[in-house]
Amino acid sequence: MATKKSDSRDWHPATQLIRGGLERSQFDETSEALYMTSGYVYSSPEEAQLAFEGEKERFLYSRYANPTVAMLEERLRLLEGARHCKTTASGMAAVFAALACQLKTGDRIIASRALFSSCHYIITELLPTYGINAILVDGTDLDQWAKALSQPTNAVFLETPSNPTLEIIDIRAVSELAHNSGASVIVDNVFATPMLQNPLNLGADIVIYSSTKHIDGQGRSMGGVILTNDDDFIEDKLKPFMRHTGPTNSPFNAWLQLKGLETLAVRVEKMSANALEVAHFLSQQNDIESILYPGLESHPQFKLAKQQMKSGSSIISFHVQGGREGAFKFLNGVRLIDISNNLGDTKSLITHPATTTHQSLSESERAQMGIGDGLIRLSVGLEDPEDLKDDLKFALGEI
Repeated sequence: MATKKSDSRDWHPATQLIRGGLERSQFDETSEALYMTSGYVYSSPEEAQLAFEGEKERFLYSRYANPTVAMLEERLRLLEGARHCKTTASGMAAVFAALACQLKTGDRIIASRALFSSCHYIITELLPTYGINAILVDGTDLDQWAKALSQPTNAVFLETPSNPTLEIIDIRAVSELAHNSGASVIVDNVFATPMLQNPLNLGADIVIYSSTKHIDGQGRSMGGVILTNDDDFIEDKLKPFMRHTGPTNSPFNAWLQLKGLETLAVRVEKMSANALEVAHFLSQQNDIESILYPGLESHPQFKLAKQQMKSGSSIISFHVQGGREGAFKFLNGVRLIDISNNLGDTKSLITHPATTTHQSLSESERAQMGIGDGLIRLSVGLEDPEDLKDDLKFALGEI
């Protein structure tokens, strides 16, 4: 018999991250078991029939559900304080599934303009091919939200902090406007992580993560997360969509991310503290034209960030002098920090959004988002901040 699971309802987040959702097999293993199986066997055709009719609860096929994936989903659900969680093969699979399962021809979606390029593509190019009307607004301007939501709308999508310009959007105010318009609110919370911001408590209906980032946190695996308290959304929309279209999370990736969750709290706390120290350092450098970090008072939405977030996160963006030439000289000057378009890793990673993560956008679209040729995005890791500052100072000297 498998070990009985403890009652986890009253555990604090740090305990949930280590023990939430744990289901031991008959072998009473210490670590979570990795169930690398595509299917499951039945004792009889009668049992199989009952299972597929929903009369008997059990695992049917790993495209639908898997024991290791289920443990990850339960742990994430408990951490977020949500009623439901589904995981996917990537963060973008989570974004697309959350939108496509509930939108149809003639529907209307409003999104903040400052988006990751793949999210921008889905909302402004892919969904319109299905006859879905998409409108972009300045996410920090509540008047624009109010105007766009003055007519019936089906969904609202936003990132806060946004990628890569770290705009902070008032989740509570936008959610109230959206609900008055009949829209569900989907928040991409990947930069803040569940440790620093809880959009469901601020009025959002659905929260999205790329678990490739901080949740895995060590550059090993890909995954996505969808969390909600909406029973109908899960049962009537998301589950059928995922079951039949197959954006399925890998059991192996789920197992890696279960192990990543065990250290998420301590990693995010230390990475955010490092980022704040590095941000203060960068703000004092002459070759930095401007710096964007929600933990600095110079950030345009600093007061809102303090209300919504527990700290400024592990991501910093800043403009260097000399445009693209200056940015490339700077990037070629880093010796410790790795050039990579990923983020949320224990290793500090740096990228030039205009030529990497957002290169598919037009120059005018990037300009509207504030993504200039001199913009750099830095994901601060767990290295000693003194070493990071030395590396950045040397690279700035190369401009």
